Amino acid sequence: MEKKCIGIDIGGTTVKLGLFTVAGELLEKWEVPTRKEEGGKNILPDVAASIRKVLEEKEIDLKDVAGAGMGVPGPVLPDGYVEICVNLGWKDMNPQKELSRLLDGMPVKSGNDANVAALGEMWQGGGKGYTDILMVTLGTGVGGGVIINEKIIAGKHGLGGEIGHIHVRDEEWEHCNCGGVGCVEQIASATGIAREARRKMAGSDAPSSMRKYGDAITAKNVMDEAKAGDAMALEVAETVGRYLGLVLAQIAMTIDPEIFVIGGGVSKAGQFLIDRIEKYYDHYSPISQNKGKIGLASLGNDAGIYGAARLVLD
Repeated sequence: MEKKCIGIDIGGTTVKLGLFTVAGELLEKWEVPTRKEEGGKNILPDVAASIRKVLEEKEIDLKDVAGAGMGVPGPVLPDGYVEICVNLGWKDMNPQKELSRLLDGMPVKSGNDANVAALGEMWQGGGKGYTDILMVTLGTGVGGGVIINEKIIAGKHGLGGEIGHIHVRDEEWEHCNCGGVGCVEQIASATGIAREARRKMAGSDAPSSMRKYGDAITAKNVMDEAKAGDAMALEVAETVGRYLGLVLAQIAMTIDPEIFVIGGGVSKAGQFLIDRIEKYYDHYSPISQNKGKIGLASLGNDAGIYGAARLVLD
């Protein structure tokens, strides 16, 4: 029987799991609730129990599983140690050792969830066919992952790929969630785009189709109105493209990936968004036309389980 592997993406609300062949075919995916009470002590036992149940249903023995990989929402050291995962209630623990124990010694590897999602996109998604990719996730925040020679580059302190907290705007006065000011996350995340739109509307009396949404405006609303030709919404889209293009140009000059893969909810704006990023990316990196291209992620919410499964195949 061909060996299988398991991918686990631990989120604040649900844990996504997938059963894969070692060639990358997704055989089954499912979810369990993330029980965060009591310091998240039930999360890993719930995960282990659900894995055992699915394997039993599929008549797969634990010894026929090459291992399980796990994406965790926080910095993960090379040995799997996690100092803190705020969204899970975890502190000072090694979840990969604990899950291995719960699964009778099955090999388990873990990594930061954004890095793991990047690995998934390299393996079977928008970065397939490339060995060096940089993934940018535009969601509630801005996350990222660096993959060089098919390996996650997390850095000595787990800060590798923290793209969202690169400083880009000197005139910013509000603080980012990280404590800094002028982070790209404050501009290009879903919450940042909505904030930019509210600022634009408050700072001008010009007519705009965005005004019908008021303070409840979302990033999707902004991008939809920009695509429809609204001048003020287009200004916001240009601002987002400018700062993302600036950051990608800086990264191109640092690690020179083959491709930048753009994912997350905001990436659903598609080529409209990519076109604006590319314009400023080229403007800020004129030194060469021979540089990393920009493309869209393709695995959506499954990137995490794909990448987690890929972790155990090295």
